[in-house]
Amino acid sequence: MSDREKKQNKGELIDIKSLIGDADGGDFSLDDIMAEYGYPPEPPEELPATPEDLPGNMVPFPGRRAVPPPEEPDEEDPPLPEEPPQTAEITPFPKKRSGLSALVHDLNRKADDYADRMFEEDEAIDKAEVRRLERLIPGTDREEPGEEAPARRWKPVKRQEPPPPDVAPQELARRYGRGLKWMRTRVLLVLLLSLLALAQTLAPLAGLGWPQPLDQPKAQCLLATGLLALGTLLSIEVLAAGAARACLGRFGMDTMSALACLFTLADGVQLVLSPEAPQRLPYSLVCLTGLFFLLHGTYHKKCALRLSCRTAASAASPYRITLDPGKWNDKDTYAKWSGTQEDFGSQIQTDDGAQRIFRRFCPLLVLGDVVFALISSVGGDHPERLVWALSALFTATAAFGGALAYGRAFHKATRRLATSGAALAGWPGIAASRKGCCVLLTDGDLFPPGYVELSGFKVISDFPAERVVAYTATLIRDSGSGLTTLFHNQLRSMGGLMRNAGSLQCHEGGGLSAVIRGDQVLVGSAAFMKLMEIRLPQGLNVKNAVFCAIDGKLAGIFALSYTLPDTVFPALESLMLEKVEPVLATRDFNLIPAMLQQRFKLAADKMAFPGVERRRELSDPEQVHDGVLTALLCREGLLPFAEAIIAAKRLRWATRLGGALCCAASLLGLALAAYLTSVGAYTSLSPLNLLIYMLTWLAPVWFLSGWVHRF
Repeated sequence: MSDREKKQNKGELIDIKSLIGDADGGDFSLDDIMAEYGYPPEPPEELPATPEDLPGNMVPFPGRRAVPPPEEPDEEDPPLPEEPPQTAEITPFPKKRSGLSALVHDLNRKADDYADRMFEEDEAIDKAEVRRLERLIPGTDREEPGEEAPARRWKPVKRQEPPPPDVAPQELARRYGRGLKWMRTRVLLVLLLSLLALAQTLAPLAGLGWPQPLDQPKAQCLLATGLLALGTLLSIEVLAAGAARACLGRFGMDTMSALACLFTLADGVQLVLSPEAPQRLPYSLVCLTGLFFLLHGTYHKKCALRLSCRTAASAASPYRITLDPGKWNDKDTYAKWSGTQEDFGSQIQTDDGAQRIFRRFCPLLVLGDVVFALISSVGGDHPERLVWALSALFTATAAFGGALAYGRAFHKATRRLATSGAALAGWPGIAASRKGCCVLLTDGDLFPPGYVELSGFKVISDFPAERVVAYTATLIRDSGSGLTTLFHNQLRSMGGLMRNAGSLQCHEGGGLSAVIRGDQVLVGSAAFMKLMEIRLPQGLNVKNAVFCAIDGKLAGIFALSYTLPDTVFPALESLMLEKVEPVLATRDFNLIPAMLQQRFKLAADKMAFPGVERRRELSDPEQVHDGVLTALLCREGLLPFAEAIIAAKRLRWATRLGGALCCAASLLGLALAAYLTSVGAYTSLSPLNLLIYMLTWLAPVWFLSGWVHRF
């Protein structure tokens, strides 16, 4: 080793002159150093021969020899032959490849590198370890990436109506309960009047005569008009509400019934006062039947509202059901969470789905009735038919199912839900149920309090029993598991206290880990203990248990007894029939699809099972929920939760379809009545024929309203 290298190894500072030499010519020159590393020496820079020839104030660099300027070659002297370039010491520059060739070259190089390492990586993987992890760690479902939503077209913002005041459910129940008995009596009285009007119409067809003086045509018209007037007085409350609704621009089928009764009464008075003997009867039979169904539907709705408010008021801190948009897999998902009765009183007072359809459609019916009545009477040179035409048109367009489409269906669904402790919160939550595709199920939904019991526990090794129970209860409490109350009660019975745990982690294998007072604590299932390589006792035959390990040693075994409520099976089946996918957002590490399917024969393959962190997010009690309330629950378990969701979806479907059928019946009735009044077909447009037409369209609405609660 040279002296220079020794000095460098000793860390001595070497002067730069010792490396490149002095300008006068030292030990090494720059050219020597460049040649040592494979670089050819640079030719000396040629400078002008004399300082005078230098531009400006430049002087010759020391150590450089002055080169005389090149002389012009003499024409007589032949040019010297050029020396061949010395390429032995020159490194060739890499050729520039085209884009395609460079891409192919890179792909070939990567393929060769991968082939060289492929067998090395395959040998490094422990296949037995992979199979062990697959057996011990349960499979989870992942959310599919949502597609980018298309650009929405601009739509005008609809004017939002101010919501009704949020009155307490107790007060609303008292309001809706006032006058219910008297309304029920009035419904029966109107039914009796309609039956008398039917008997009056069928008597001549059956060959039965009336005693004098009731056998006279004017007396018959007077009797029919008197029956309708009495029925109108009995229904004045509902008819006045329809008239008041029309003054606010919210026409409904009750408005159409009020106008039909008004023009029919005017037609009856005109027939009685006419000098000639009347050849027909007014449409009192049809109007009285319509009043009966209107009162009947209103009575059903008031009973349903009263029962819903009473159910909601039965719990001070009920569970709230909301439909959260995009909660799971970009789908609207139902969630149940603890809350208050807020917004229930406001939503329950809003207009129902049938009324919202009618208030857009009925103004067109009113306009059409007036226009066609004028065309068929005044336009046809028969102005004396105007009142009759108005009576016929408005009676034909006042559908019988207007009040039953929602009122009767809502009452039947409410009575079904009240037995399980659920109450629907009005139409806003029902209307949003169309988008509900999933439902979150937590530990308490599948196993309410009392359905999981601690059969016994055993402490292993030399750990104190209170310490083992306290460590286990602390981790379960911090994880938010449904077993918290169970272990907390056991700890209290032993006189123990909870500890403070740090670095809590929830593992996918079905367990928890944390540090308590310097001890590494593991709590989980048997599969989790095997995954963490904790030795379990041989011959252990415990189907469902909680294991606790401290510092790598098994410390305790807690045997649990799970009992699935009988109501879970029909509730899950009903949800799946309505195409609502259950999502297991459980925190109990024992509640995995394999356990539910093997132990309780549940269709766990049809349920979504997110990862452990996603399950904690979905079941977080502090998460933000949607503001629209679907229902309130006053009882634990899955049954009221599932029934509220199914009832909301069915009620929405039945109400919308029933309202559409009523609109179709009114529209077709408008067309038929307009044609028959234009040709003066009194016989074809008789009260009995019109009644049969109206009852025919009522039948599907009646069956729909009775189908809602049958699930």
